[in-house]
Amino acid sequence: MNNSQTWYIVKRNTNNCEIVPSEQIGDDGVNIIEQWGPFNSREEAIARRVGLIRAGKCQPQ
Repeated sequence: MNNSQTWYIVKRNTNNCEIVPSEQIGDDGVNIIEQWGPFNSREEAIARRVGLIRAGKCQPQ
C-alpha cells in the first residue's frame, strides 16, 4: 500500500458521508456536497466521520 495515500470524507447528495482515497475525489466531484480532509490514514478518517455524524453534519450509512 502506498504510504503517501491520503483519505477524504465526502458528503454525497444523500447526506451520507463516505471515506474515499484521494484518487477518487476528482472522479465524482459533481455529487459531492462537502468534503473534509485530507487525513493520513483511513482510521483517522473513520474517527472524524464518527464526529461528523454526532455533530449532525452526516447521516450514518
